[in-house]
Amino acid sequence: MNQLFFGDNINVLREHLADESVDLIYLDPPFNSKRDYNLLFKSPKGHESEAQIEAFKDSWSWGNQAECEFDEIVHGKNTDVSEIMQALRRFLGENDMMAYLTMMANRLLELHRVLKPTGSLYLHCDPTASHYLKIVLDGVFGKLNFRNEITWKRTSGHNDARHAFGEVADNILFYTKGEETTFNVQYIPYSQEYLDAFYVHADPDGRKWRRGDLRSPSPRPNLTYDYKASNGRIYKPHPNGWAMSLEKMKELDKKGRLHFPAKEDGRIQLKRYLDEQPGQPCTNIWDDISPIHALTAERLGYPTQKPLALLERIISTSSNEGDVVLDPFCGCGTAVHAAQKLKRKWIGIDITHLAISLIEKRLKDAFGAKCKFEVHGTPKDLDAARDLATRDKYQFQWWAVSLVDAQPFQGRKKGADGGIDGLKFFHDVDKAGARKIVVSVKGGGLKADDV
Repeated sequence: MNQLFFGDNINVLREHLADESVDLIYLDPPFNSKRDYNLLFKSPKGHESEAQIEAFKDSWSWGNQAECEFDEIVHGKNTDVSEIMQALRRFLGENDMMAYLTMMANRLLELHRVLKPTGSLYLHCDPTASHYLKIVLDGVFGKLNFRNEITWKRTSGHNDARHAFGEVADNILFYTKGEETTFNVQYIPYSQEYLDAFYVHADPDGRKWRRGDLRSPSPRPNLTYDYKASNGRIYKPHPNGWAMSLEKMKELDKKGRLHFPAKEDGRIQLKRYLDEQPGQPCTNIWDDISPIHALTAERLGYPTQKPLALLERIISTSSNEGDVVLDPFCGCGTAVHAAQKLKRKWIGIDITHLAISLIEKRLKDAFGAKCKFEVHGTPKDLDAARDLATRDKYQFQWWAVSLVDAQPFQGRKKGADGGIDGLKFFHDVDKAGARKIVVSVKGGGLKADDV
């Protein structure tokens, strides 16, 4: 059954996922680095990094946790990663960026362990840390297993080009575990400019085609023959010969798939029909997938949400039906949604109850009861709920709000909220428009003025 885990992904990976059990990994670590890059390089004595997402606050500042994870890497089995991380620490120093890379390196080692020999990994990041992450990935997967750095245009033009070009793209680093891997070529529609330039011919019924060369790319004496066409003319071969046998040439001629020039010294050409072509093979520049701000029907209000089409392309390329897809930073669940839609098995992990509850609702809304999955790590009884409330009141608050199918108030910001922790909207049949219910979560000490 599909699995959804609440918890730190490194613990979930070590405790619940077996070696070589996953076909495809996509990860989009929360890394809101677009405010002030300089903050990522300040030492622990400097200002707190604004790039830290609250759920990972402890992991992304250099301190005891980062030091322990770094020591674990240095003394681990992968000596390449050990040397790389020590070199990065000497270069970067002990700051938020180094804490982030340490956190990522430890988890990438675990992800490599659970990936099948034929599996692939796609790491979604931005230019702030992509160059460092690529070095770490070379150590984890081996530099020969790097496949592509994909550039996805995530937004339209920005008005922020004061001292540098506007940032409109993300990076997706694509690695495989070995040489033999699943890769299904994806196609995109031809541009109108390409169609206008090449598909300039048409049959009487209007079916468009372009010319295709039938000469052999290298000398083939056994395929050097004169061809008597159905129009009665004889055509001479190219000096290298034809690209096919005489029997195949006759078959194509019979089907009307050949174009014969008016002059007999011209070259016979193949008709390549537009309606038979799958399109242009997808390159490593992805500018054809709409940004999430343009997809009103998809938007969930989650800050790092990605378009469904983006994940569908990745999953369709590097997995087949029935394969297992893992997203260890699953956020609002776009990867698991796409995996479910494409008939893959999936595993999602996130460290916030906000994400887990949002994914549960998202899958229920999209697929209904036919989408079966197990949720691990969320409170299942009163003692577990009390334990969560004691450990983290905000996680408890977000979890409790999800129990009544409400939305967290003001996203997941911590601090004063006027007693409002969630909102639930409904349609009032007597009054036009949406109405709302206010949700307040209390862990004890309820007073009359709270109500």
